[in-house]
Amino acid sequence: MTDPDTRADWVPEAVEAEDPDGTEDMPLSLRLSIADTLTLGNATCGFMAVYFTTTGILIPHLTGSDESGMARHSAATAVILMLMAAVFDLFDGLVARKLRSSPMGAELDNLSDLISFGLAPAYFVLVYGMVADDAHQRVSALAAIVVLLAVVLRLARFSCVTMKDGMFQGMPSPFGALTVVSIVLLELPFVPTLLAIVGVAWLMVSRVEYPKPRGVLAVAMLSWIVAAMGLLAAWAFDAPGGQLLLQTGCALQVVLGAVIPLFATARRVNTFRDNRREARAAQLP
Repeated sequence: MTDPDTRADWVPEAVEAEDPDGTEDMPLSLRLSIADTLTLGNATCGFMAVYFTTTGILIPHLTGSDESGMARHSAATAVILMLMAAVFDLFDGLVARKLRSSPMGAELDNLSDLISFGLAPAYFVLVYGMVADDAHQRVSALAAIVVLLAVVLRLARFSCVTMKDGMFQGMPSPFGALTVVSIVLLELPFVPTLLAIVGVAWLMVSRVEYPKPRGVLAVAMLSWIVAAMGLLAAWAFDAPGGQLLLQTGCALQVVLGAVIPLFATARRVNTFRDNRREARAAQLP
């Protein structure tokens, strides 16, 4: 029934008395599915990454109470949480395709991705600019804003643009976030770090195609995430060669971000050539 004054749906008192909690008549749009629960796990990991970046890196730096190894442990924990958010993001899509997703699943996914792969890495860049010796705080803040806005635009475009099956337009936000964090962890000079971060932000809003993580690619991505967690743990606990292993992993992440779209471009060029050959063959008598 509809209230003639507010034009909003209302429930008669008799119905409210029978079901005071409203659980039986809860709209389908308000019921969470298993995929939605995984999506909320994604958002939680992103928020906790911001928490550890603040309490373990920024606050000790500002108060001058930085204990030995505390910043390293906190940075590793924050990045591991972003990696866990990427795992949740990978599995919520798989579960949604196998089972079902609620009507608000897509909105939850975008909002969670904005926290974990927009806010968290942008904040990581901002804090880097405040604690690194050769960094410039205001320029780092600008770079952080660029990363955040790139993710916002990328997620908005993803909701509006329909791509061919199996492909993303622009670097996926989870991959972009991990690439940005990897650039920071490489501890390069400030200017190359800044340029690389802006380059990743550009890739996220570009028309460069990236394959969706399905099948073998999804397994490879999950394996890479687990390996990255191991590298971060070795670095955090100062294991022998941990620093070198971490930098190798970060460098590989950056290289993958630049190389993966080349495969999609090569495939598109080959498809174009094949179509031209077929068209020429069809024109021959």
